[in-house]
Amino acid sequence: MKKNFLLLLIFLSGLFFSQEYSPDILGNGFEQKTLNFPNDYEGKVTATVIRKKAESPTHKAVLYIHGFNDYFFQAEMAEKFNEKGFDFYALDLRKYGRSYLPHQTFNNVRNLDEYNAEIDEALKIIAAENHNKILLAGHSTGGLITTRYMKYHAGNPNIAGLWVNSPFYDFNMGFLAKKIGVPIISGLGKHHPDTKIGGGFSTFYGESLHKDFKGEWNYDLKLKPNANGKVNFGFIRAIHRAQKDIRNAELKVPVLVMHSEKSGYPKIWNEEVTSTDIILNVNDINKNAKKLKGNVTIIPVKGGIHDLVLSKKPVREKVYNELFSWLQKINF
Repeated sequence: MKKNFLLLLIFLSGLFFSQEYSPDILGNGFEQKTLNFPNDYEGKVTATVIRKKAESPTHKAVLYIHGFNDYFFQAEMAEKFNEKGFDFYALDLRKYGRSYLPHQTFNNVRNLDEYNAEIDEALKIIAAENHNKILLAGHSTGGLITTRYMKYHAGNPNIAGLWVNSPFYDFNMGFLAKKIGVPIISGLGKHHPDTKIGGGFSTFYGESLHKDFKGEWNYDLKLKPNANGKVNFGFIRAIHRAQKDIRNAELKVPVLVMHSEKSGYPKIWNEEVTSTDIILNVNDINKNAKKLKGNVTIIPVKGGIHDLVLSKKPVREKVYNELFSWLQKINF
């Protein structure tokens, strides 16, 4: 009797949550809903859950978290998961993408713990919608966020794995800048969080992606511009502290770390732009991934770019093959 009552509550909760969704900007069955949180140092704060359900009911789901200067638009990735029997969910974090509000500074957080509120809420929603096997996934900064989240939230019984795509485990810069410059800015960020510094990556990456330039993807250039402008010292501090925090972290679920086989540093447009990671140093990713404790699999991808699922079609097909093969091996 108690079991039947509990199942009824879960069903009704799922019904309640599903009624709160509205059609998403991606169309084609994607839905979204806004999450509201207490005001922070800039004022009102929201985040956005996006979902696309598989054709048949499933207890399996994925929650994907985007990277820096980014938001969720990778519809093909969602559809690949749907085909494999996963309901797909993504978060546009506070101060990014669908969640950005006019009074806010893009990506302006002072501690990555600020994101815990929306991750916690999204996971509750996914569980209430009748899922008990969740893959947490993150790209770049999202990979750092999700790795750190799993360090402190190992007790969530619904999370059964972690997949990170080119995680931002270290700053891609020279020895002195990394060992002296970043720590100084991080220290200053404690008392001067709103002081700004250049973001520092090439516009080539965005130009290689968007269909209006030399790429194949269509997304909102206001939400993901080719040049990211400046970032606050407080944000640098948040990233730096999180990167140190995950060193040697023990993770209780199976982890898949994927990254390009090679980094590129093109001064002019050339083949490197579309076949290497020109945002992060893949050696840094690999080195820090190897320090993680637990069941960790690391797969370099030849010809991959920074966001592996936006690589050329043959490369991203390999990415999906490796990903779903790994999921099968861990009995997901």
